[in-house]
Amino acid sequence: CAEQIQARRSVKKDWQAAWLLRAVTCIDLTTLSGDDTPSNVHRLCYKAKHPIREDLLRAVDMHDKGITTGAVCVYPARVADAVKALKDAGCNIPVASVATGFPAGQTSLITRLGEIKIAVEEGAREIDIVINRTLVLTGQWEGLYEEICQFRQTCGEAHMKTILGTGELGSLTNVYKASLVAMMAGKNVGFKPAGGIRSAKEALVWLSLMKEELGEEWLKPGLFRIGASTLLGDIERQIYHYVTGRYAAFHDLPMA
Repeated sequence: CAEQIQARRSVKKDWQAAWLLRAVTCIDLTTLSGDDTPSNVHRLCYKAKHPIREDLLRAVDMHDKGITTGAVCVYPARVADAVKALKDAGCNIPVASVATGFPAGQTSLITRLGEIKIAVEEGAREIDIVINRTLVLTGQWEGLYEEICQFRQTCGEAHMKTILGTGELGSLTNVYKASLVAMMAGKNVGFKPAGGIRSAKEALVWLSLMKEELGEEWLKPGLFRIGASTLLGDIERQIYHYVTGRYAAFHDLPMA
């Protein structure tokens, strides 16, 4: 498990900087707040394109590698803002949108399908659906499969990721079964941990876990993502410390 890897493995110095930059490329940089506005979505998109300060990247000879986050993740109502901001910035970072009644999934099926349709029409290239946990807890596996199949069809060309809400599924057996149902119904992205991942140290643990259990090819954004809103700031602080030998003050790094 992740805790065991953390206890016996640590990545230091040059390797740590390299792994942290790899983590940046796998982040779904996220804002899912009730007070989201076009301006803070625009700021988020700028940060996604420029996740690490230019001089810090030059110091580690990574300034010409085109490092960006894996995606920007927002509510359906903010997809158009994110698409416009990224287009204006001249970058091709995908916009991901939560949908299907995030976070609880407790809305009607028609409403959930409608959210996907709206997000795709507004330009979202990735859709993060949430499953109806009631179907899991009551053992309605066929019903869960049929719902996810409908979500997959509505996504069209957009990639679909499935939020399981593992803390609400009751048992590891249910987590296992729900994962299998989601994969059989057509989920695209391999694995995305999210919720409470805030520190660079935690990101390194997840990268180590993926490499050890699934192989190095899983350390790429096509198969692995980290959903986070504050993680990037801590990674940039750690890169700053690696380059300068001191910890950053608030004014040393741009606002995320």
